[in-house]
Amino acid sequence: MQTLLRGGRAIDPARNFDGAADVLVTDGKIAAVGSEVEAPPGTTVIDATGLIIGPGFIDLHSHAHSIAGHRLQAMDGVTTALDLEAGLMPIARAYADAAAAGRPLHYGFSASWSGARAQVLAGIEPDASFESGLAVLGNPRWQRSSSPRELADWLSLLEDELASGALGIGVLMGYAPLTEPAEFLAVARLAARAGVPTFTHVRELVETDPATPVDGSTEIAIAAAETGAAMHHCHVNSTSGRHVDRVLGTLEESRRAGSRVTVEAYPYGAGSTAIGAAFLAPERLRLKGLGPTSVIMVESGERIADEGRLHQLRRQDPGASCILEFLDEREPRDLALMRQALAFPDAVVASDAMPVFWPDGRHDSTQWPLPPGGTTHPRTAGTFAKALRMMVRESGAWTWLEAFRRCSFLPARILDDVAPAARAKGHLGVGADADLVVLDPGAVTDTATYADPTRPSRGVRHLYVAGVPVVSDGALRADALPGRPLRGEPR
Repeated sequence: MQTLLRGGRAIDPARNFDGAADVLVTDGKIAAVGSEVEAPPGTTVIDATGLIIGPGFIDLHSHAHSIAGHRLQAMDGVTTALDLEAGLMPIARAYADAAAAGRPLHYGFSASWSGARAQVLAGIEPDASFESGLAVLGNPRWQRSSSPRELADWLSLLEDELASGALGIGVLMGYAPLTEPAEFLAVARLAARAGVPTFTHVRELVETDPATPVDGSTEIAIAAAETGAAMHHCHVNSTSGRHVDRVLGTLEESRRAGSRVTVEAYPYGAGSTAIGAAFLAPERLRLKGLGPTSVIMVESGERIADEGRLHQLRRQDPGASCILEFLDEREPRDLALMRQALAFPDAVVASDAMPVFWPDGRHDSTQWPLPPGGTTHPRTAGTFAKALRMMVRESGAWTWLEAFRRCSFLPARILDDVAPAARAKGHLGVGADADLVVLDPGAVTDTATYADPTRPSRGVRHLYVAGVPVVSDGALRADALPGRPLRGEPR
């Protein structure tokens, strides 16, 4: 199968190239990039005049483990959607389930720190679903520190998961924020030995909880320096809030000292998690300057009125999805903080996409357009288009070349050591994977809102996954399920 994208503006962040070029795709690979590339007989020719052709976006932080979620992300320019912050367990079943159901986008998972701890400390057997993982997050039995024997046991489970193809270790430290810091160092040492990255939702900052065992972002810097592990700080915007200046300074100092610390952010002032999360306890919300009214239940739309109702919901269904407002995007100062996180040198865009739920309990649909009534966080549908709108079109903080560097090239490079197959992603080199996005630079924008979160982004004209069209002429192709697994190969 051959496709020629003719007459477009090609952007290849690996070569620092931004200019007119044709792109020829043959059998799922990029076969040629240049001026006036000849179309072999039988080639499908796409007129890309006025459009940008670049490597598809690689999302390191997506919990949208469904055809429906992947389709929303495809319309947002994503070609590879990976769950690396939370991970899934057992990893072999996670990959098998995705392959059996089919996926529009490439997929992959990290080894789940919370899943391994829950199995050893609480006797909870994971079932490789994100929904059951959400329920576990509110269970206090796995949130304590470990005995030496327990620590050895769950580290062994993580080693087994890495051997089975996990793309690193996902650490939800923010959900067990009082655990002994030595345990986190033990995880970092394991990662360094195995040659894999960690992906961490950090514990509380010292500014919001002076009693925290260690400042969450400083802990990343300490572990990276002491062990040499590659350590990724997830959604620095949501965990830092109004302290992002200090946090980014800490991480920049660590990077200047030679530590392998990377950072991600998303362009929203509200996050999403399970209502039973440790940091949503009323006393912890107060430490952040927030309250119950900052929390909205996803399925019902209920804004929590008071602490009594918050306690009730946390007891009743700790795994229920909710939205937490931590910045007000209508306030110029808060909007500036959000942009600051995105503008941090080498920060990558990652969505933290959430599952799509319907009132009847479904969390997937093969219909397109999606059936009405679906609920999720708008970042599931709009993260990348919103980042492009804010940082390129509106503020000019990024060039288009820089945007593709942060959305495609740098995310792939974080995975190069653990997954050699990632080296063929995030660029337009001959022989690279034909995971491509073709977008209208003047029209690309998000449309999803908190009130209507499943509205697809606009401006992605074509999207190819392994050379197979998933979006054509701005319309999603419901018959396309070309996604393949990206697996880890630890040394």
